[in-house]
Amino acid sequence: MTAPRVWIGCLACYNAGRLVGHWCDAAGADAVTLADVHRSAGGARRDCEELWVMDHERLPVREEMDPTTAARWGALHEEVGEDRWDGFCAWVRSGAYEEDGDGLPAAGAFEDAYEGCWPSFEDYAYRLADDVGLQHGWSEEARTYFSWERWVRDLAFDYVVEDAAGGDVHVFRNG
Repeated sequence: MTAPRVWIGCLACYNAGRLVGHWCDAAGADAVTLADVHRSAGGARRDCEELWVMDHERLPVREEMDPTTAARWGALHEEVGEDRWDGFCAWVRSGAYEEDGDGLPAAGAFEDAYEGCWPSFEDYAYRLADDVGLQHGWSEEARTYFSWERWVRDLAFDYVVEDAAGGDVHVFRNG
């Protein structure tokens, strides 16, 4: 996988009908200058003064943004780590995320909520039951009458489940 990337363009040129800009890593978006985006377009005109992120890859939002916000997303990617980024993006897409003081998803809250990527929620629930010793000390007769289907269904109310690649699911504690 690759780090999130953004396409930063000159807003004045865009409004004049010219696409002038380039792709860069989101983590460095706040360091891009007008000169950088105009380098291949023959230089900036006098009315060029604002840069804007008009497209992006591997960010969990659909909107355009300013380069500083893109850089904050890049910093979040670095904080969360590549190995957990897909889970983080799923958490944001779910809408069940907590925001930090800047209005972006809080990485610490993600770490607290994320239970990992599983083949299904049921697989997660069975592992949880085993880990906490749910039926520890139960008689064989009590185990026979226990409804796993109902227990898993009720447990699901405390979680958010989002699709992952390959048919798996990301599981998050809700609240």
